[in-house]
Amino acid sequence: MLMPKRVKWRKQQRGRMTGKVLRGAAMVYGEYALQALEPGWVTARQIEAARRTIVRAMRR
Repeated sequence: MLMPKRVKWRKQQRGRMTGKVLRGAAMVYGEYALQALEPGWVTARQIEAARRTIVRAMRR
């Protein structure tokens, strides 16, 4: 999980969350991508778990 080395407090305020993105959701590079079906926070652990799963599936 990526984290800055020197921060006084680990938890940060999240701000506002709106709905799904309407524009700018096209893939920039690569052949595969994840797409959000509903609005919600995605943690760094969830992103890393998805990345590992995709890499593992691609090796097979």
